[in-house]
Amino acid sequence: MPGFELFGDLERAQVQDVMDSGVLMRYGFDTMRNGHWKAVELEKALAKRMEVDYAQLVSSGTSALTVALISAGIGAGDEVVMPTFTFVASFESILAIGAVPILVDVDDTLCLQPEAVEKAITSNTKAVMPVHMCGSMADLKALKSICDKHNLILLEDACQAIGGTFENKPLGSYGDLGCFSFDYVKTITCGEGGGIITNNERYKSNADHYSDHGHDHVGKDRGAETHPFLGYNYRISEMNAAVGLAQIKRLDEFLAIQKKNYTVLRNALKTIPEVTFRRVPEGGVESYAFLNFFLPDVETAKKAHTALGKAGVDACFYWYDNNWHYYRKWDHLINKTALGKLPQEVYDQLPDYSKSDFSKSDHWIGRTISCLIKLGWSEDEVSNRAEKMAEVIKNLE
Repeated sequence: MPGFELFGDLERAQVQDVMDSGVLMRYGFDTMRNGHWKAVELEKALAKRMEVDYAQLVSSGTSALTVALISAGIGAGDEVVMPTFTFVASFESILAIGAVPILVDVDDTLCLQPEAVEKAITSNTKAVMPVHMCGSMADLKALKSICDKHNLILLEDACQAIGGTFENKPLGSYGDLGCFSFDYVKTITCGEGGGIITNNERYKSNADHYSDHGHDHVGKDRGAETHPFLGYNYRISEMNAAVGLAQIKRLDEFLAIQKKNYTVLRNALKTIPEVTFRRVPEGGVESYAFLNFFLPDVETAKKAHTALGKAGVDACFYWYDNNWHYYRKWDHLINKTALGKLPQEVYDQLPDYSKSDFSKSDHWIGRTISCLIKLGWSEDEVSNRAEKMAEVIKNLE
């Protein structure tokens, strides 16, 4: 992670194929494109790789979440349970359809705590959105049980964990819907793009129509297509899909590199008594996109993060003070700051997060350091990095 580090001939050939046809739009222009349909090809490849019946490409991971939610019938006033530790896109996608994001604690998986999810369910709850942050997954078995009990949609945000598995199923395929991001810094990239996977034909059809202005895509005359319902423009381009089509063919190659580099770093740290590692639920296999570890307390974690930076160890993140990924810095959500008027349901139902107690999340995130696992490191770079990380942490004052 990220896939752009290993761009090569495969990516160039797919992009050149699009340029040679001259058709950058995924729909229409049938006679010009010489039979080339990169988005369609990538959808088939994604569905096959994720072992599901259907895949729908869209313009980003954020739009994937938005389209997935509304494809399942979620809308204004519906509540979606999500974690305190994620990317801002999680609540943005919920708010975009007039729904209400309900934040709950994470546990030592760094993902949704099932007990907290159960307590957060109300008569307005329609979906649970576990976010498989930093390469590993939530307790999906427990969450699925909760969703089945309360008749809720289980929507997996696997944007940071493509290639991971749970109970031998690819992450994203365990729930009712799964979402991926193919932005520039993901394990496989389209430059910009996202994907939705599902085994539900109705959700697929809804996603297909909704992401293209409500077009039903019946026939070959785009101008004559009908619109069964309102939609918006969340289309991916053929150029972006072409890059992704090359990259998905390399996913297993990338995962093997990530695991190899991850293992070197973890082996260097596992002998340090002060270091422990995030819990991977039984039956789960990480994508190895990040190495995530805990230090004894907040103060030690902050010192370690600062010391690693000073020692030249880049791409290590301390999420507790991060304004994109942790609730503590989401002032715009807490204060309901928007350019226009938010739906009344959001004003009425959104909890006052300035008064919320997320101390259980703080306990874990405050002690966490996450190190991005790069694909482009040489063996010497990985070895030197491992030695330096261990030395820095051992010598903390």
